[in-house]
Amino acid sequence: MNIKKIGIIGAGTMGGGIAQVAAQSGYEVVLEDVSEEYVRIGFAKIKERLEKRVVEGKIERIEKDRIISNIKTTASLEGCKDADLIIEAVVEKEDIKKQIFKELDAICPKESIFTTNTSSISITGLAQVTERYEQFAGMHFMNPAYVMKLVEVVRGLRTSDETISMIMTVAEKMKKIPVVVNDSPGFVSNRVLMPMINDSIYCLHEGVASRENIDSIMKLGANHPMGPLELADLVGLDICLDVLEVLYADLEEKYRPCPLLRKMVAGGKLGRKSGEGFYEYRK
Repeated sequence: MNIKKIGIIGAGTMGGGIAQVAAQSGYEVVLEDVSEEYVRIGFAKIKERLEKRVVEGKIERIEKDRIISNIKTTASLEGCKDADLIIEAVVEKEDIKKQIFKELDAICPKESIFTTNTSSISITGLAQVTERYEQFAGMHFMNPAYVMKLVEVVRGLRTSDETISMIMTVAEKMKKIPVVVNDSPGFVSNRVLMPMINDSIYCLHEGVASRENIDSIMKLGANHPMGPLELADLVGLDICLDVLEVLYADLEEKYRPCPLLRKMVAGGKLGRKSGEGFYEYRK
């Protein structure tokens, strides 16, 4: 099957970023969310990012217009029913994702491929609510999706080689570097990354060092471009907590979320997207 039309489910940070990348790569994109307002906000952010690139001289205005013309929006899953490829990028809640895939399975063509941008939830488990186990996989983009090169391609228990090959082709057309991993809690990226972030939060929580010193040590000592607390703010503290909860449930004590992380999420300090996390971002 030749992938021409991609349905992106979720117009938030990840969904909007993926939609932009797909449209830049020449794909016909349908960007969906649960309300017209969410879709409008997500689409507006794509336009803002592209306009900034025009102002900076990185792309021509005609190119911006071409990219924008490749994106249609909808507030109904029905709007994605003829997509060749689905990329789900909604909140990291298994029950919500399963309901979406169950509905899409009933309306999309049998040959359509389903993928999820989940950070940690079982691909095999999500596929069970559909009748297309072999055409179901993970397509885990990094944040921000329009910058980061990696796409973690996750093979479920019954994902076919053909499906993996087609997803890798799509990722490469998007100028990404796809890396295949097997279905396991947190896959590779978050199974390795989240304990570092969580232990960094514990260091802050226990008064081992200040936020700035924790980040400086990892940047200067481990050659990381961004400190773990800065990175947590970029990812979103709510996302970090959701991923850690999944890992903790499956892999136990090593991944127990730090109480400080729980407290900050409960208090609405979610990082860059809320204007405050471990650092402040309000202008």
